[in-house]
Amino acid sequence: MAEDGGFGVYVHWPFCAAKCPYCDFNSHVRHQPVDQPRFAAAFNLEMASMRQRTGPRTVTSIFLGGGTPSLMEPGTVGAVLDAVAKHWTVPRDIEVTLEANPSSVEAERFRGYRAAGVNRVSLGVQALNDPDLRFLGRLHNVEEALTAIRLARETFPRLSFDLIYARPGQTPEAWETELNEAIDHAVDHLSLYQLTIEEGTRFHALHAAGKIVMPDLDLAAELYELTQEVTAARGLPAYEISNHARPGAESRHNLTYWRYGEYVGVGPGAHGRFIEHGRRIVTVAEKVPETWLNLVEARGHGVVDGEVLNRTEEADEFLLMGLRLVEGIDLDRYERLSGSGLSPERMSILQQEGLIAPVGNSRLRATPAGMVVLNAVVADLAR
Repeated sequence: MAEDGGFGVYVHWPFCAAKCPYCDFNSHVRHQPVDQPRFAAAFNLEMASMRQRTGPRTVTSIFLGGGTPSLMEPGTVGAVLDAVAKHWTVPRDIEVTLEANPSSVEAERFRGYRAAGVNRVSLGVQALNDPDLRFLGRLHNVEEALTAIRLARETFPRLSFDLIYARPGQTPEAWETELNEAIDHAVDHLSLYQLTIEEGTRFHALHAAGKIVMPDLDLAAELYELTQEVTAARGLPAYEISNHARPGAESRHNLTYWRYGEYVGVGPGAHGRFIEHGRRIVTVAEKVPETWLNLVEARGHGVVDGEVLNRTEEADEFLLMGLRLVEGIDLDRYERLSGSGLSPERMSILQQEGLIAPVGNSRLRATPAGMVVLNAVVADLAR
């Protein structure tokens, strides 16, 4: 059992109005209306299959991601949440997050989501100037983004929104101004991601052709450090590499991932990680929505790949996820997962280099300098 990570349910809505040029998520554009009742029924079927594998559990968070879940009708969202409650125990105070794009929301739809049980919304704002929104392929402008933020603040108890920084041509001064403006509009949570060029995206082709010039590593590091400083000074310190919150407002669902809890993935392309017969297993669903739908209707689930993790793989994942958090990892739990502790010699070297630090006698965390090169720190520790 996951000792302190919880048990989440992730539901993937794979449809978008347009494909953003930087996005490598499993998202699809359809020019004909999606049969939402059919997909809702399939979500229910796949949950029933997952329930047989997980057994009775108490769900600690629900996350409707995508894609663009705010393209779902409120009735579809309600049907999905009812299905979760049918198959597992759902406490009254559970966190229920829905991702939304500013271009696909309006007051009546937000009220419908709230009535269905959503109590936290995550808005894909991405930038607070119109030229960069156009560059990022977003369908909304700044005015629409601010309207969506206002409506969300009026409707939901909790709000988060995303921004992408380290954009081509962005200066530290411009980012500081934009970030402070974002904090002025934020309630309790911000997700702040550096723009990365992902293989298979339109930006990848443009970058390869020299048509997009990304900030160099020194500027990217300066922008990251500036982000930490500004958010901490404004009362939204980082609790994870890219996520910032007022104390107590951290995303419970994302903490499930980073604290190496368990979660069921439902929907096209969704991944899951949960304990089955005493072993942590991975499930991977078919990505193409229509193919997934046919599989679920034929056999009750759309899982097409997966594996059983061995102790080393579990320990490595725990290390990689947990060191993203400012709170760090429980060293005893790492030892129980791996069967042996981390090397004192490697920990000593990394500590002398200022990349990791102990937290009391039982925990280990990456320092701010270590966060910048976290993959290298994890690779060194896991050797």
